[in-house]
Amino acid sequence: MSYRAGTGSAEQPFAMAQEEPEPVLAVSGEEEEKKEGGEGPELAPAAGGVGLIMPDGNVLFPDTFQTNHILFYERFKAYQDYILADCKASEVKEFTAEYLEKVLEPSGWQAIWRTNVFEVLVEVNYSTLKAVVRLSEPFLCDSHVSTFTLECMQELLELKKHQLPVQELWLWVVFDESGEFDQTALAIEHVRFFYQHIWRSWDEEDEDDFDYFVRCVEPRLRLHYDILEDRVPSGLIADYHNLLSQCEVLYRKFINLRSGLSSSDSDSEAENVSMVEGLKLYDEIEHLKQKLKLIENPLLRYVFGYQKHTGLQAKGSRPMGTKITHVVSSTIMASLLQSLLREKLCPETCDEELEIQFHSDPLTAVSACYEGDTVIICPGHYVVDGMFCIADSIELEGYGLPDDVVIEKRGKGDNFVDCTGANIRLSSLKLVQHDAVEGILSVHHGKTTLENCVLQCETTGVTVRTSAELLMKNSDLYGAKGAGVEIYPGSTCTLLGNGIHHCREGILIKDFLDEHYDSPKITMVNNVIHNNEGYGVVLVKPTVSSDVKDIAAKNSEENVEDLGHAELHECARDELELHERAEISEQSEGNHEIANELVATSVKKSQIHKKRLSELGITEADDNIMSQEMFVSIVGNQFKRNGKGSFGTFLF
Repeated sequence: MSYRAGTGSAEQPFAMAQEEPEPVLAVSGEEEEKKEGGEGPELAPAAGGVGLIMPDGNVLFPDTFQTNHILFYERFKAYQDYILADCKASEVKEFTAEYLEKVLEPSGWQAIWRTNVFEVLVEVNYSTLKAVVRLSEPFLCDSHVSTFTLECMQELLELKKHQLPVQELWLWVVFDESGEFDQTALAIEHVRFFYQHIWRSWDEEDEDDFDYFVRCVEPRLRLHYDILEDRVPSGLIADYHNLLSQCEVLYRKFINLRSGLSSSDSDSEAENVSMVEGLKLYDEIEHLKQKLKLIENPLLRYVFGYQKHTGLQAKGSRPMGTKITHVVSSTIMASLLQSLLREKLCPETCDEELEIQFHSDPLTAVSACYEGDTVIICPGHYVVDGMFCIADSIELEGYGLPDDVVIEKRGKGDNFVDCTGANIRLSSLKLVQHDAVEGILSVHHGKTTLENCVLQCETTGVTVRTSAELLMKNSDLYGAKGAGVEIYPGSTCTLLGNGIHHCREGILIKDFLDEHYDSPKITMVNNVIHNNEGYGVVLVKPTVSSDVKDIAAKNSEENVEDLGHAELHECARDELELHERAEISEQSEGNHEIANELVATSVKKSQIHKKRLSELGITEADDNIMSQEMFVSIVGNQFKRNGKGSFGTFLF
């Protein structure tokens, strides 16, 4: 049951009344049932007046405005235009207090004051930048602690002088049909949300040269809604909350230590030790804050691609060295079993007797595997809720065509398939992903071969991490809201005869220009990359600064001046051979452009590397050190109907 409140008067100072969703009154099922039944718990006399304190969840409080379903853009607009504007971090409390002073009704409204210990109905007057609260009559309190009494509540209010500061407005405004308190409820919600999810205790001490909204509020607000909408991996969410907790603990220690130092004028050894400890704490806090900013920034989250894989340890071989063939089938018919025995389990060429295990679920079969095992999945539609974590060298093979052997992931989660084994092979399978946060398949370590598979993606498609290797052959990938294939620096990716289509980007190659990264080895032959929203292939790389460009130009001129005619002819011949390798085929649009850009980026990386070695006094570099150029083979690929063209670059 729900009732909708009015939008409030146009004269109210909060101009977002028409743009914000109307606060909705929500009645819980328990309350509705008791209302229909006509009788609730009777009020019992309590010490100091008539009232009721009951165990958790049993008090019938008045209905409150439901304001927790406000959309991202509505909060964004409220903070940007009405609450914070372009204030500095040191001005945030002043701006929020002024906002409340303008918007809140000064008196005449009730609210439920909620903490971790209790919920209590109070009457509120707002003045002098603070909410003055008094217990309502009849007294209603829902205590989460059995020892909490009316006397405890009165003592707490006296301790606080019946005042709640702006940062502690844990108030939920009681619903009123007149519409008089709609803006009050909305304003309280915005400020409460800000101090609960956006504000950090150390923000006020950060440098004050930047717009606080742009630097802190917007990225943190986006992260909060990305988490709500399941766009952030669970591992990253856990890391973020863990970092926040660590930073809060260290910051409190730092504040206490600093307070102790400031209150003492002595120059004792203990004071010096405390100063050293304070500097260490400060460095630790700054390090944690940088990690938090990296997670909060949506661009960095995407470009640098956070991935926390399971870290599952490989089992290795069985103690007796035996290898088992696992057969997966929900039900197995005699004819299917005969075909399996004839074609897979007992072929004429097989001299050894196989040990076979039967499973009804592919996830269970993979979990039971050791090094060298094989999983044969019979035709059927298998629905799994978990994630495939493959740490041993095993083979997963569908018995039939990919469309006949379907593994569908249901339920919200991260990756579908995580590969860390030395040599993993998947063939003749169709993987279908739903409600995902991460990609459909990630190769973290070792080599993974994907052959004759169909991948129906939800977010990112296949990710090839640094030092990992992927061979994807004769497969079909589509539906990724990110890139169909993501290639990281230092990885090896071979794509042969695949279809990659109806993704946001076809293939995304991560930045490898940094000296700490190795160039990836990329082979693309006879792929059809079509109907993607953006580019067929996109290269992520940093904007090269002017000084780097000048260095490269200067080095080029100096090298030409130092060369004789013979050397020039030799250099020209080598350059021609390089372009011939890159200009592999022009029968398909885009191959030449992609190869040249990748090779040029690799050459630029080599030039920067040479310059840095020269600055260190190393004039004759080892051939292995200097062989940083990317291996590129781009042949016979077709690019059709991609929204932005066959190839592009993303500069950051």
